[in-house]
Amino acid sequence: MKHILFEHIEKATLYIDKMNDDEFEQAIKQLSKKQPILLDYLLAAPEEYGNESLEGYLLYYFWVITESYAQAGINTKTVTAEMIEKFEQPFEDMLADYFGAANDEEATERIEEFCDQPELLKFMAIEVSNDDDDGSSMDDETATQLYITCTAMIALLNESAGNNT
Repeated sequence: MKHILFEHIEKATLYIDKMNDDEFEQAIKQLSKKQPILLDYLLAAPEEYGNESLEGYLLYYFWVITESYAQAGINTKTVTAEMIEKFEQPFEDMLADYFGAANDEEATERIEEFCDQPELLKFMAIEVSNDDDDGSSMDDETATQLYITCTAMIALLNESAGNNT
């Protein structure tokens, strides 16, 4: 089982953060051709949550996470609607366990076990809980929604790579 390491995530973020808005838009267009169903699934979250601010974060982390897989040399296949359908109930069950866990350690263990990418999940936990470089931060609701949606993305990409047991 190949795992994404912090060094892969760091390479991905350093690369992405050098891009201007036009380059970002072009990259998202290219990624949408490789993972159209996954991106549509992710971009349904802002509407489902009633949180428009979530979309920009999701696009950025979609690129960071997919680039982290590339930096780690983990090839992913296109996520299909069937994969998502099969994934949804186990994911909901895992979230119920996660939010119902007796303590943070138990919750973290459950979500890491489900996604099998612990460093990528730790990165996301840090990202949603820390202020940006400019001192701004997202509200708790957006942070939770982003973490949940990115967790789904990580698990689906891991499955598409044949990386889940």
